[in-house]
Formats: sequence, structure tokens, C-alpha cells
Amino acid sequence: MDFSNRAQGAYPRVRMRRNRSDAWLRGMVREHTLSSADLIWPLFVLDGENKTDSVPSMPGVERMSVDRLVAAVAGAAELGIPAVALFPVTPPDLRDETGSAAWDPDNLMCRATRAIRDQVPGIGIIADVALDPYTSHGHDGVLDADGRILNDETVALLCKQTLNQAVAGVDVIAPSDMMDGRVGAIRDALDAAGHQDVKIMSYAAKYASAYYGPFRDAVGSGGFLKGNKKTYQMDPANTDEALREVALDLAEGADMVMVKPGLPYLDVIRRVKDTFRVPTMAYNVSGEYAMIRAAADRGWLDLDKIMIETLTGFKRAGADAVLTYFAYEAARLLKDG
Repeated sequence: MDFSNRAQGAYPRVRMRRNRSDAWLRGMVREHTLSSADLIWPLFVLDGENKTDSVPSMPGVERMSVDRLVAAVAGAAELGIPAVALFPVTPPDLRDETGSAAWDPDNLMCRATRAIRDQVPGIGIIADVALDPYTSHGHDGVLDADGRILNDETVALLCKQTLNQAVAGVDVIAPSDMMDGRVGAIRDALDAAGHQDVKIMSYAAKYASAYYGPFRDAVGSGGFLKGNKKTYQMDPANTDEALREVALDLAEGADMVMVKPGLPYLDVIRRVKDTFRVPTMAYNVSGEYAMIRAAADRGWLDLDKIMIETLTGFKRAGADAVLTYFAYEAARLLKDG
């Protein structure tokens, strides 16, 4: 190739840097954008009044009593965050082998849902459906005498939990337990009870991950867990299996699906989106949050920049929305430009 005319600017003809030269142009040709409408804020509900409690393994995250929670949700709505996901902190004395507090109509989830519905009516409420916040053994289902999870018996209890939350006024039921057949059973239970408009966001591809540790600290279930969850949550080495799980949940009536965790599973998010073309969510889980926050607190990362870059990465991978503990901070940054 003749390079003699490089000085005259004839080489190369295609210069990729041209479209990167100005901020206005970079914004105009940007392939993926992040907005507050893409964010779902997970929140931990604590018993009591006018009470907050920090989560040591998740700096910046607090458990909140219902009154404080409602105020936080109102602030999120003002920033354009469309929905919150609620998780209860159940005291040890209310935990038992079957997780019976899950279908108590006056439990924390129901009280928080009613308060938000009354005071912040425009925001979506997503309710976790699983027994682990309520069981004395920390598992997502009931156990037999040998400590094995009983699938069908657990599904029946999840339906009771679901109907309890639907009556309280949730918009979206989010089963995170990974029992087989639970989406179809929950859909049937909702429809039979007249809750046809309640949506199901299935934790369709939920992996048996080490990234959940800080979350278990936050809801107080980590110290209760006996053994592990590998017999019902997915093997981190598998992606074809994730597609089978998603296909089954969609066939059973899921309105949207989720991949959890997020950052180590961006390939799974992309495969799910490309294969099914349905609303696909990602959960930027507690361990991912804790790593970023810890590095930023030590001055090793710029928190604002890494936060937006990370969340944009989920969008680029195919996620339609992201559950993230950074939601409030990110929405504020996006609003301020």
C-alpha cells in the first residue's frame, strides 16, 4: 500500500474517531442509553416506626421501617424511578419451618405495600415470592425429614403467599424460589382469585451464586441457612439450561423474566433476549454492589462513573430494566445530567 499521501489526509478514508470528536455527536450516535425509567430499586422493610438500620456489608444501603420506606419511595418516584422491589426483614421469633408469616395479611410486606399504594400511588410495587425470609432454616421451601426441599408442597405455600400479597395491592409478583412449576401454579391461583391483572416477573435464571451474601445479611437469613441452595438454584457453569428455564416460565405464564446475578452473567442476559425477545430484567445483586462500593470508598474507583458504566452495560447486554441498589443515586445523577 502506498502511504506517500498520508500527509494530505487521504489515508485512512474511514476514521472511526470522527464520530467521537464532539460530545453532542457522541450522544447522537450512541447505541444504548440509560434513564431512570430503566431502574428498579430493591428496598428492605424493617419492623418498627421511624427506624433505619444500616447494612454493614452494603455501605449506603439501609433497612427502613414502613414510614421511612414510604418517604424513600416518594423520593424515588420524583426522580422517575418506575418501580420498587420489596424484601422483608423477618425477626427470628416470627420464623418457622414452613415460613407461615409469608401469608400473614398484616406482615411487613403487606403493610408496606398498602402504605406505598396509599401514599405513592403512581409507582409500581414488585413483591418477592419465596419462603427464605420467613423460614427458620433459611431455605426457599419446606424441608422433609432428610433436609431435602419438597417442590410441590413448597409451590402450594408460594401460592398462599402470592394471594396474600395480591390482596395487599402489589402490581408484580416476583417468584425467586426456583421451584419447578411455580409460575404456572401462581398464574392459576391469581386468575382463579380474580387477580388477572397482577403481573409475574419470574426469576427464571437464578444461579446458586456466592454474590448473594450481603443480601442475606440484609434480610437476616444468612445465619439461618443450613447447607446450600444448589439443588434448586442453577449451576453457574450453565447457559443452555437457562434458556430451558426461561422457556418453561414463559409457557407457564410469566410476563417478564429475570437473570440473577447480573455482571458475571451478561452472556446469559444476551442469550435470553436474543432467543425470546421478551421483557428481560437483570439483577445487579448485593455482592456486585458491595464490591463497587467498597472499591469506591477506598478511592480505587470513581463511584459515579463506574455506576453509570455498569448499568449501561446491562442495557447493552439486552436488559430492559435493572434491579439495582444504585437506583436512587443513579437516577439522581441522570437527572442532573
